[in-house]
Amino acid sequence: MKKIFDTHVHYDDKAFDGDRDDVLSRLSSHGVLKVTDIGAGIDSSKAALTLSKKYDWMYCALGVIPGSCSDINEETWKWLCEAAENEEKCVAIGEIGLDYHWDDDPRDLQKKCFEDQMDLARKIGKPIVVHSRDAAKDTIDIMKGCKACEIGGVIHCYSYSAESARDFLEMGFYFGIGGVVTFKNARKLAEAVEYIPLSNIVLETDCPYLAPMPHRGERNQSGFLDLVAERVAEIKKIPVDEVYEQTWQNAHRLYKLGQI
Repeated sequence: MKKIFDTHVHYDDKAFDGDRDDVLSRLSSHGVLKVTDIGAGIDSSKAALTLSKKYDWMYCALGVIPGSCSDINEETWKWLCEAAENEEKCVAIGEIGLDYHWDDDPRDLQKKCFEDQMDLARKIGKPIVVHSRDAAKDTIDIMKGCKACEIGGVIHCYSYSAESARDFLEMGFYFGIGGVVTFKNARKLAEAVEYIPLSNIVLETDCPYLAPMPHRGERNQSGFLDLVAERVAEIKKIPVDEVYEQTWQNAHRLYKLGQI
């Protein structure tokens, strides 16, 4: 039986407000048996936590993404720390990191927000979900400075080179591969996927964003992950069943979910 773990979703997003339960009820028919809904700010994290409690097969990550760093104040930081540590469905801190493409927050604030949430993850023993866009060097430098190798986690929506992948691999991180790998202009990412060991790859959609070809531009959902798995298998010249099996195991190890 094909088993897929979508390691990065946003089913709490308003894009699913009209048919959320219907979409989620169909996932198992596509072999998608587990998902992790990822927070992207305080309100989003609260919504992800609430949604994860509704479904046995759904987990969540709680965190503040660059662009929402102003969400953090004394009250919201206290909530984040307590919920991340004590809520059983929270399996990671994220998504957190740096975004120099949009630059919605000052870079110094982004860096502090990233470092503080890494410290939280270390304290409570949970992995991190890293968002990094147009910021490879600073992301790597900050992670090394914070000894992220002792925390562990995943580089979400990996988009950098095989050379940068080496630095993240040395820290023991996983790589989230999604719909972008199917795009015609994704040559650099294909080279990185070829380089990264399958033992360090997990599947993700980032839905409702970044739907794979031929659905590019549509609302993404976990049922499209077959197209991602097939492209990874093609790049690595291995059977797609091997991709399903290994990424299923990897996702459980990433989120410390015990027996597979």
